[in-house]
Amino acid sequence: MLRPRRSVLYVPGDNERALEKTQALPADAIIIDLEDSVAPSNKEQARVQATEAIRRGGFGSREIILRVNPIETPWGMADLHAALAAEPHAILVPKVSQSGDITGTAKVVKASGAPSHIRLWAMIETPMGIINAREIAACGPDPDNRLSCFVLGTNDLLKESRARASNNRFAVVPWLAMTLVAARAYGLDVIDGVYNDFKDDAGFRAECEHGRTLGMDGKTLIHPSQVDPCNEVFSPTEDEVSWAHKIIHAFEQPENARKGVLTVEGRMVERLHLVMAQRVAAIAKAINARSKTEEPWF
Repeated sequence: MLRPRRSVLYVPGDNERALEKTQALPADAIIIDLEDSVAPSNKEQARVQATEAIRRGGFGSREIILRVNPIETPWGMADLHAALAAEPHAILVPKVSQSGDITGTAKVVKASGAPSHIRLWAMIETPMGIINAREIAACGPDPDNRLSCFVLGTNDLLKESRARASNNRFAVVPWLAMTLVAARAYGLDVIDGVYNDFKDDAGFRAECEHGRTLGMDGKTLIHPSQVDPCNEVFSPTEDEVSWAHKIIHAFEQPENARKGVLTVEGRMVERLHLVMAQRVAAIAKAINARSKTEEPWF
């Protein structure tokens, strides 16, 4: 099923009040975090609270992802087993630097007998992860690996590379583009990194537009105030949806069944434009359904 992943909000796993508040937010997805936002002294408490919240439900149609600690840490394996028992929609694997980080995690998931709906998301946040983005993405077509999405960790990339942060993201654009193209080659979604100044509305909106121009499916968020503008930017506009339906309608006509190129309202369109139009129409339909129901996706 095609899912809108416009707004993906991080919530610390040890913040019970914040977890409750997410149930009323229009975010497409919630990442409940056990890693960076949780202090070592709170790791075990966060694991218990997060998995209990997932079991209780109440998140409606929002996609729920649990970010675990790296397997090699004292908490990683316990996090993974607890996550599998709680059955979120996906598990976000942090610090993915090579394909083995995904295939190794997938083997644990398979051995546990976890339900097929549980997917793996990969956090791309290290220089090695960027270098190996193609090999990591290549895990996607194998259903045993369950890989469906990349999440960019731009703060960590800046830290590790010693690059300077800037409003136009000059330093990180090549890395974002490399990762996105690798993901698309293997059919994966890609979620952009966070914008740290949640009080800078104009700057945030500009970075959302920048991410959408690059081809991102959505953006990770650190504050509820970022959800609405993010949804707006990453949703197809009325004009885009209308044009998509015109293209689809034109190719559906019997006389055009064998044609590769058509003229629609004075503009040349090819079958590649039909594929693009079909996705725009499908994501618009999914967004509309998402806004009308609070029923679970599965």
